[in-house]
Amino acid sequence: MRYLSTRGDTTPRKFCDILLEGLAPDGGLYLPERYPQVDTATLARWRKLPYHELAFEVLSLYIDDIPAADLKALCAKTYTAEVFGTEEIVPLRELEDGVYLEALSNGPTLAFKDMAMQLLGNLFEYELARRGEELNILGATSGDTGSAAEYAMRGKHGVRVFMTSPEGRMSPFQQAQMFSLQDANIHNIAIAGVFDDCQDIVKAVSNDLDFKRKYKIGTVNSINWARLLAQVVYYFAGYFQATASNDKPVSFTVPSGNFGNVCAGHVARMMGLPIQTLVVATNENDVLDEFFRTGVYRVRSAADTHETSSPSMDISKASNFERFVFDLVGRDGARLRGLFEDELGKTGRFDLSQDPAFAQAAARFGFRSSRSTHADRLATIRDTDKRFATLIDTHTADGLKAAREHLVPGVPMVVLETALPIKFAETIVEALGHEPDRPKRFIGIESLPKRVMSLPADAKAVKSYIAAHCD
Repeated sequence: MRYLSTRGDTTPRKFCDILLEGLAPDGGLYLPERYPQVDTATLARWRKLPYHELAFEVLSLYIDDIPAADLKALCAKTYTAEVFGTEEIVPLRELEDGVYLEALSNGPTLAFKDMAMQLLGNLFEYELARRGEELNILGATSGDTGSAAEYAMRGKHGVRVFMTSPEGRMSPFQQAQMFSLQDANIHNIAIAGVFDDCQDIVKAVSNDLDFKRKYKIGTVNSINWARLLAQVVYYFAGYFQATASNDKPVSFTVPSGNFGNVCAGHVARMMGLPIQTLVVATNENDVLDEFFRTGVYRVRSAADTHETSSPSMDISKASNFERFVFDLVGRDGARLRGLFEDELGKTGRFDLSQDPAFAQAAARFGFRSSRSTHADRLATIRDTDKRFATLIDTHTADGLKAAREHLVPGVPMVVLETALPIKFAETIVEALGHEPDRPKRFIGIESLPKRVMSLPADAKAVKSYIAAHCD
């Protein structure tokens, strides 16, 4: 399998090359040259596989430069009941008639990001050892990516992590998960700004090719194809649990900020998984909902990016959205570059409302969208607790509200759980009057000593910090 850039660079690259690279040299994101097709016979063969074997089957369609035995061992090492709490890894439960919750938050940091990040940590360590190299990971987080990355990379040989986050804009629990880590290879950087500032810094550093090569900069954000690929697996796992045979369609609702999680569903659907609809659930930062309703993609300024009770979705520049738009415009790299560099880069928006391609977002690719507010989240959390004795986090509440707006009789709707409620305890208390349960290992985490550096929203400052800790 070869990989190409969304912005037109077709230099052939293998999986392990882009694993360590992040952004393409032309500023684009990597995608496979084609999506492998999965037929009904293959689905039948995969249906009863344990999760780690299913992961191997999916990943091996895209990875041909890691020996099969090694890839199989990496999957088996990653997806264990000891790490994820259950043999099913991502157990599915029916919440109400036709609506299911897929549990993705039983990993080390209690968020769905663990599903991919645990594998990424093992892949990095494997490939760096094979090459005898080191890697400096630069990331941006609005909450869960940072802790998932740091817990996956802590103590890994040959890897340092430099994780930027918006200062004061994560929940206290999320901050404590990251900032309390004392491992020498973990560096937390609090940026005076919003998540989009952090993301812009990561892209700016990645686009400085001389700096990137000198300091061997990689990324664990969902712009890294390996991370998105790992997320494709749980769409197959959710589908198999929600159906008894392979002739039944299923829909998925995905709380969405950076578009990586739902983009993995797009990839699964393009492979042939019978997904009828992919519902993009947003909060008050509704850039994606606006696009799927109107065809206009309009990023917001930092001042116009709302601070909400589902903070991991407080994003107005969805990095992975570029991957979907690339497919939407017929994989035309020049057209894509015009939209994201010329129009979006200069005016902060592009408009596909009059383009015939826009109708295909729903008709061909199955996308729908919804928006929710703080009041909606509180109501959904209360209702779910009262009627089903189930406590959900704020992002999953956004997803559940959206799911109910797009139900089709006879088609199971699977809502992807985002995180455990303890990560957003303040809102749970507001909704229910009591704190959610806390795993024993996280009791008192907010009072632990913190290790974090505050920096301005400036790529030069971050580069100086990286250089000082690598030279």
